[in-house]
Amino acid sequence: MARKAPRRTAERILEASLALFNRFGEPHVSTAAIAADLGISSGNLYYHYRAKDEIVNALFAQYEQALGELLQAGGDVADVEDAWFFTHRLFELVWQYRFLYRDLNNLLSRNRQLETQFPALLRAKTQAMHALLAALGRSGALRLPPDGAAQTTANCMVLVATYWLSFEYVHDPRRALEPEGAQAALLGGARHALGLLLPYLEPAQCAHLARLAGAYGAAAHPAPALDDGE
Repeated sequence: MARKAPRRTAERILEASLALFNRFGEPHVSTAAIAADLGISSGNLYYHYRAKDEIVNALFAQYEQALGELLQAGGDVADVEDAWFFTHRLFELVWQYRFLYRDLNNLLSRNRQLETQFPALLRAKTQAMHALLAALGRSGALRLPPDGAAQTTANCMVLVATYWLSFEYVHDPRRALEPEGAQAALLGGARHALGLLLPYLEPAQCAHLARLAGAYGAAAHPAPALDDGE
């Protein structure tokens, strides 16, 4: 059997940096700490990435590409079950690159590339949520009033997706963003993002969303119960 080719040093640096940034927060991780974690010299690291911001930007590019591929599926949902799995996948991706959201304001204030690119990412998320709402409307699962509710709802769903991990972190700074908190964070975020649709869902869809949240949310921390509309 052919051996796998060894991972290139640049890839290993990104993998190690992502793990360290997620665990300790990007501002608290130096390039020296990354090099030490990998067992390489700082000179070797700087050969591939001349500054820590270059590592951050490379990780953001990975996240942006993965997110762009996911968001294309927003308009393909047919019911709340599809919407549930789409939203959960979105939160999984946010969790995978959670350092960006954990330290978002700090990063944007000092990283010009993120400052210019992150707003476009938020717009792409909002467009995907609009597509999701429109798809649910076409299938008859959702009825939004023609008074700007779609714009408000899409914006609020993106707001939850963007700041949910910060909300979790404030509740439990020592444990919320550790790996063991992943399931609770992902399920809690999905529940609350889709909970914004409850006033507009058809009764059967409300009931189905409640069942989904109950079935997949047993491991999450207590959250407000979803009204099944009955």
